[in-house]
Amino acid sequence: MADTLTFGCRLNIAESETMRGLAARAGFADALIVNTCAVTGEAEAQARQAIRRAAREAPGRPILVTGCAAQIAPEAWAGLPGVVRVIGNGVKLDPAAWGAAVGPIRRDAPLGIAASGGTRAFLAVQQGCDHSCTFCIIPQGRGPARALPLAEAVTAARALAARHAEIVLTGVDLASHPELAGLIRAILREVPELPRLRLSSLDPAALGDDFWRVFAEEERLMPHLHLSAQHGHDLILKRMKRRHSRADLLQLSAHARALRPDAALGADLIAGFPTETEEQLCAMLALVAEAGLSFLHVFPYSARAGTPAARMPQLPLPLRRERAARLRAAGEAERARFLASRIGRMEQCLMEADGMGHTEHFAPIRVPGAARGSLVRAQVTGTDGRILMAEAA
Repeated sequence: MADTLTFGCRLNIAESETMRGLAARAGFADALIVNTCAVTGEAEAQARQAIRRAAREAPGRPILVTGCAAQIAPEAWAGLPGVVRVIGNGVKLDPAAWGAAVGPIRRDAPLGIAASGGTRAFLAVQQGCDHSCTFCIIPQGRGPARALPLAEAVTAARALAARHAEIVLTGVDLASHPELAGLIRAILREVPELPRLRLSSLDPAALGDDFWRVFAEEERLMPHLHLSAQHGHDLILKRMKRRHSRADLLQLSAHARALRPDAALGADLIAGFPTETEEQLCAMLALVAEAGLSFLHVFPYSARAGTPAARMPQLPLPLRRERAARLRAAGEAERARFLASRIGRMEQCLMEADGMGHTEHFAPIRVPGAARGSLVRAQVTGTDGRILMAEAA
């Protein structure tokens, strides 16, 4: 079976597992598949470095490249050492595409339905994006929004539940799935043996009343929401062409906790966006505490050629990195506060390694003696500010 190197989102993780089998059936059982990401320049650089290193360490081994970065600039990736084929991002899950080079993204291209190799499964139910955020090039790499039909998603979830205690629904723009609330209910109803269903990153502007009813009523839907927030100041959000405001984020966080008081919230945030002032950064730093954003994914802004934001006045890279570090520190403080609030509580934990796992809130937890792959109840005895310490009940 081919090996994979995956960069970027959970959707890429799911797709890589599917591609391993496709590569083997296409005669590339000994190949290395590199699934690239175009979210940041650093992600692209890491993928290029990995390809060059793989070509040095195993001369002659075929390297197949796909993913968002490869779709946007196929010629650049085809010229790297060891690369024998660049496969279009929109058709990389189509068996027929493994005999062809990169091409245009098709609206009818198959969606990824695959499990990770670990204890948690990723089910891709949505692909592509119809929005035009000024910093983002992903629509060029993923194409228009499209969704996996409900019946197919339920069938896939049933198969995954036979091997995994938790499934994560994922997509490029998961909240745009036209039947997301109904899909969640259908999976939980039709797959009663599945203990835990989790959601990947969600657009705050797309969560309507149907979603909130599901979030309030379905106990097996994890009390953990990760938001594609991106910033905490209205002017920057406007320049990003986001569809929500700072007030929307605060209202959302309050609403989530009104429905499920122990809900944990996370967010994607960008530091150092073009024109960002110190005052605007401070508004984002304050938002972390005000909204209780305990689990952050922080990115220093990375200009992407071909996007409107790349033509805006840029901040110096050292300043972007310094602001990202301050934002991460704010997130770490909020994370420590949340973890401290769990001391003394009973948690259900999915163990992803012997003695280490995650709670329903996606908080990392150490439970000595608990076996990998098990679901255990444990009482939290303490925290070091980054993980919980617990004893099996």
